[in-house]
Amino acid sequence: MVLRTIRQVEIHARVLADEMLVGTYRSVFKGSGLDFEEVREYEPGDEIRSIDWNVTARMGVPFIKKYREERALNIYVAVDISASSWFGSVRQSKRELAADVGALLAVAALRNYDRVSLVLFSDRVDEFIPPRMGRDHALHVIRQLLYAEGRRAPTDVAGAARFLGNVAKKRGVVFLVSDLLDVSFEAPVRTLAQKHDVIALVPVDPRELELPSVGVVALEDAETGQTVEVNTSDNRLRATYAEAAQERRLQRRLTLARMGVDSVELFTDRPYVPALMALFRTRSRRM
Repeated sequence: MVLRTIRQVEIHARVLADEMLVGTYRSVFKGSGLDFEEVREYEPGDEIRSIDWNVTARMGVPFIKKYREERALNIYVAVDISASSWFGSVRQSKRELAADVGALLAVAALRNYDRVSLVLFSDRVDEFIPPRMGRDHALHVIRQLLYAEGRRAPTDVAGAARFLGNVAKKRGVVFLVSDLLDVSFEAPVRTLAQKHDVIALVPVDPRELELPSVGVVALEDAETGQTVEVNTSDNRLRATYAEAAQERRLQRRLTLARMGVDSVELFTDRPYVPALMALFRTRSRRM
């Protein structure tokens, strides 16, 4: 049953990657350097700065060094599995959405011959899978995304950022999949973004933005276990709740922008691929 579920998720991610994402992904995430390929005789139109003067002196005619792009990238998918990710008021929770997104990114990287790494974190780094290639590796990543146990713990984005800064020696792409319900992550994430291309993917549930009018309900803080009763029929309370939610969203966007981190919100009640593609297209035009 577990293997069947993993394969179903992989197939779904593969279809989405092939039909909608791979071309955009490839255009946005370039290789991290150049590899020497060959020396060949100079042809009109070649870049003069590419001339290999040592070979030219020996052969008596101009030769140039030819390079090819080093395509393979290290893709780090860092997924928040703290207790706040359990929340879901519609067809899926934020945790399930994060797993779907992570699986899609793993398959897209596989299709582009990139190496994929997985980091699962809460108030600590719960699991780290080093970057590798291959379908078996991608299936292992998907399995952990689907079945890693969450814990009743707060979100420590700063700790995950510092961990990645220590283990990711070569420049790569970091997808930070988290609701970012943390208050002191700006400095570590900014430091990480100075070395790597960091992109924040923020799962959002519609009930985090506004409350329905359904009378008195008990709300539990998943990370602390504290429960409070609120009267959702109170128009003023609902308005205050919505205003506070919008302020949090604005501050989050401003904070990430100050750090040079691109971000996009992914909602649990709607398809997430169009939002990802819109982000990638924007980055492609900017590049």
